[in-house]
Amino acid sequence: MANTKQNEEQLDEFENVESKFGKTELYIEENRNKLFTGVAIIALIVLGIIAYNKFIKAPNEKKAAAQMFQAENYFERDSFNLALNGDGNYPGFLKIMSDWSSTKAGNNAKYYAGICYFKTQEFDKAIECLESFSADDQSIAPISKGLLGDCYSEKGDYNKAQKLYKEAAKIGKENSFVAPIYLNKLATLLEKDSKWQDALDIYMQIKKEYPSSNEARTIDKNIQLMNIKLGK
Repeated sequence: MANTKQNEEQLDEFENVESKFGKTELYIEENRNKLFTGVAIIALIVLGIIAYNKFIKAPNEKKAAAQMFQAENYFERDSFNLALNGDGNYPGFLKIMSDWSSTKAGNNAKYYAGICYFKTQEFDKAIECLESFSADDQSIAPISKGLLGDCYSEKGDYNKAQKLYKEAAKIGKENSFVAPIYLNKLATLLEKDSKWQDALDIYMQIKKEYPSSNEARTIDKNIQLMNIKLGK
């Protein structure tokens, strides 16, 4: 009896599997054209991506990077106008970021252009470039954010600058050189707003978390001054 019942259960299970397989086979048969079309479309998309990366994106990256050379040379020599606009023979950062916007070089040109505009005190243009810059490199990300803070600080928008300095310090938290710079700038602006306790907290953070930084060397004076302001 036990064997008979087991055989019946196995037979039922086999019939269920066979039924499901039959339905699947029927579905494939009825929708063969749609399925093949879907597979073909996916294959074309994948091939298109591969072809784009190989024959368009990669060559464009090389061309854009090559055009950056002279602009970077002018930038290093503090010739910011030539770095931005080119010299007639070689393009500047503005043309590169426009013509090659989809490349890494085009993106980096926005960062360089932002610095050039900051150096020439054209802060609105600097902000426009830096806000459109995409910082994938974690060493550049806090600096670009901090530079935005500098722009807003120069424009007198201290609240916006404080937020950006705070973000820059947070992004660069693991960088013992960058983070204390922007924390110190944040504390300085807090002092301007007479937020003595907030400034003191930041100075104490620098002393505790970045004791070997340049900012920490003179931090005790700032801490002492904040304590005096607070009547401690």
